[in-house]
Amino acid sequence: MPRILVVEDEPLIAMLVSDWLSDLGCEPVGPAASVTAALALVDKMDLDGAILDVSLDGRDSFAVADALQARQVPFAFATGHGIGSIIERFRDAPTLTKPYDFERVREVVARMLDRNVVPSGPAG
Repeated sequence: MPRILVVEDEPLIAMLVSDWLSDLGCEPVGPAASVTAALALVDKMDLDGAILDVSLDGRDSFAVADALQARQVPFAFATGHGIGSIIERFRDAPTLTKPYDFERVREVVARMLDRNVVPSGPAG
């Protein structure tokens, strides 16, 4: 079962994304609500992917993206501020623009895991 790190500081969104990941046959890791918590999970867990909220209580999650990239773990960003909130070196990463839905998460997870088909599940 693929392990996907959820980095999100809004508890309801974190819970929803975690539920969707479970519906997709993934094991949600976290959620981590801060850069420090996310980096701790990246250091101690074997991960297959991650969904990173760009803005975590006033800090950006780019240090987490750097740590994931160093470990060759694919990731996607989630943002309510548009693609402009993502720094240039990460602009090619998949991005979920809030509000997003189950289908978009399914597509991004499939891309992260390089799968052609991810089982459909409820929209939550």
